[in-house]
Amino acid sequence: MKPLLPLACLLALAGCSNKPPEPQATAAARRVATPWDDMKKDEQKAKDVQKVLDDQARAQQKALDEAEQ
Repeated sequence: MKPLLPLACLLALAGCSNKPPEPQATAAARRVATPWDDMKKDEQKAKDVQKVLDDQARAQQKALDEAEQ
């Protein structure tokens, strides 16, 4: 029984390594796709299109205002 105690302690210490644990930031960096990702992409695309249309409308209105003067 006495030889088993030092052996158990030795095995417990051998199980501990000097390697640091993996940082949690890398686990957070991995993104899991969700069903809403496509909807968010479509929403952003619609916002971008609306911005382009608004810019064109402003440019057209500016051209009309300059033509009236």
